[in-house]
Amino acid sequence: MHVTDSLVIGAGQAGLSASYHLKRLGLDHVVLDANPQPGGAWQHRWDSLTMLDVHGVADLPDGPAPGRVDDRANNVIPTWFGDYERAHDLPVVRPVRVDRVESAGDLLVVRAGEHAWTTRTLVNATGTWTQPFVPYYPGAETFRGEQLHTVDYPGPEHFDGKRVLVVGGGASAVQFLGELAPRTAVVWVTRREPVWRQDWDEHAGRDAITLVERRVRAGLPPASVVSVTGLGLRPQEQEAARLGVYDARRPMFDRIEPDGVRWADPTGSGAAFEPVDVILWATGFRPAVSHLAPLHLRSPHGGIALLSVGRDVQTAVTAAADPRVQLVGYGPSASTIGGNRAGRAAATAVRGFLRRTLAA
Repeated sequence: MHVTDSLVIGAGQAGLSASYHLKRLGLDHVVLDANPQPGGAWQHRWDSLTMLDVHGVADLPDGPAPGRVDDRANNVIPTWFGDYERAHDLPVVRPVRVDRVESAGDLLVVRAGEHAWTTRTLVNATGTWTQPFVPYYPGAETFRGEQLHTVDYPGPEHFDGKRVLVVGGGASAVQFLGELAPRTAVVWVTRREPVWRQDWDEHAGRDAITLVERRVRAGLPPASVVSVTGLGLRPQEQEAARLGVYDARRPMFDRIEPDGVRWADPTGSGAAFEPVDVILWATGFRPAVSHLAPLHLRSPHGGIALLSVGRDVQTAVTAAADPRVQLVGYGPSASTIGGNRAGRAAATAVRGFLRRTLAA
């Protein structure tokens, strides 16, 4: 039985960074990726999302990111990831969808169907894309129109001539409104009043990430960074702003009916009933960590508490309940630059753990 020093689950930005640094440190490892080709979650993004639209993609270690070109992100970034894997000869195996990770004494067993890998440590880099979150509202099952989530977004042309309800207060909702408002009727609803940022710098960004890290340290489910950074409009969303769609935001409805949504108390917020053809749930994602359930990593608060291996808030990667397990792209490292830093931190933590345990 071959036992690897480490095993990485996921070959997105964080997983590739972790693999690069594990290899640099001379640690025997393998990367299991569920997708049939390189690209991580980027390969599943909608066609209208170009490299001019994304908020920025950080360099991979020893691998400069593509520039802001007018090309589809779901083409540019997967090509970059694939070239990177080959250039650095990273040990990626695909497609492999991991079902569960079990503890076997001092070792970990990673199972995918009939296949299994045995490893001393684990780096989990599965992100969130496979776990879209759609809240339940009474009457949802009676709606006769379409209900789509961000993962299903087919592009703006699909919505021409339809009245679209966009649900959610994050960056994706703002982008969808920017694309749809100039071409069709839209209504925006959120649970909370949107917070728009005026000034933004690196210091403010670091403070926001620190707030997310505090939740993860305490074992709480991670919150999105945008929940503490606030929202901003890009040039391509100014036409939607001119049309007033962002100012006409309404609070969350109380129930869904066959032809629309209804508010029980619409006072001051518009009509009690809004007819819509499509409900577009831009309501975010949850971490894809169900395969780690056998390891019992969750705290009583519902999240996975992490320990930091350095002063950088984005290096909080080690599972407090099991130091064999590192989580990258989770909580404060859930961004491209955060994934890079977490990948390096995870590899360093793996090396430290192996040195301690093998020397004992």
